[in-house]
Amino acid sequence: MKFIETFHEGDKIGDIYLCKYRQSAVAKNGKAYENVVLQDRTGTIDAKIWDPNSSGINDFDALDYVDITGDVTSFQGTLQLNIKRVRRADKGEYEPADYLPVSERNLDEMYTELMDLMKQVENPFLQQLIKKYFDEETFIKAFKNHSAAKTVHHSFVGGLLEHTLGVVKLCAYYVQQYPYLNRDLLFTAALFHDVGKLKEISNFPENDYTDDGQLLGHIVMGSELVGYGCRSIKGFPKKLASELQHCILAHHGELEYGSPKKPALPEAMALNLADNTDAKLETMKEIVKGAADGTQWLGYNRLFESNLRKSTEF
Repeated sequence: MKFIETFHEGDKIGDIYLCKYRQSAVAKNGKAYENVVLQDRTGTIDAKIWDPNSSGINDFDALDYVDITGDVTSFQGTLQLNIKRVRRADKGEYEPADYLPVSERNLDEMYTELMDLMKQVENPFLQQLIKKYFDEETFIKAFKNHSAAKTVHHSFVGGLLEHTLGVVKLCAYYVQQYPYLNRDLLFTAALFHDVGKLKEISNFPENDYTDDGQLLGHIVMGSELVGYGCRSIKGFPKKLASELQHCILAHHGELEYGSPKKPALPEAMALNLADNTDAKLETMKEIVKGAADGTQWLGYNRLFESNLRKSTEF
């Protein structure tokens, strides 16, 4: 099997991939075409079906495994696949594990590193809260295998774990640089900040927004989970619970970015900066990694509101 991360402009493709997304569209010249996103464990690629008479065009839907014949092209510095023929694959023709994008890092090692960092939390109530969830096998399995997003960053198996670890490690640096920060509060908030994504985003291979994800969002659901956990621990200080929930509610920093509250605590501000840093740098990494070989300028990116370019290190 030829994995997506090995694609180069000019390649002829004839292999099975997971159809992550499919939607009909109309070009500026009025010509109808199909927008498709294909996926394997190394990543995704945008694909187009320009010919309405292409073989098999009406025989597959999103989340089907499809045998694709096509050519790899480049558009604005990003690789695309021009699909010529497509056929829905039968069970037994593919191995599902080959089609789930997975973190480049070992999940067990990351989880051990994360839990070792959380041992620095000394507050007994916060330790009880951590253990209530992160000592429970079903929760651990879900947390280790979930993504952190649908598409933007860390949208792979282990993405939620990798992103959470990255945020906690940045918070560990902040505590060293700014000792006045409450380490116990900040570490615990960082650990739980995106836990609502377990309910906001469905499991693989779908990895899409759930009804609750659309209606409530991970910030509100994460705050509710933490609030429930605090209330279930006898004697948990009300003020501490409110501060912890505030950090979660404010971790996107701005109301227009989905935070119900703007940061009012130093720890909430630190968490927002750590979350934003890890998310943005991972997004930049994935954009650069997905660019065609030999490309320097990558085109205008709406998220960064800038025409992006590879640095010499890449």
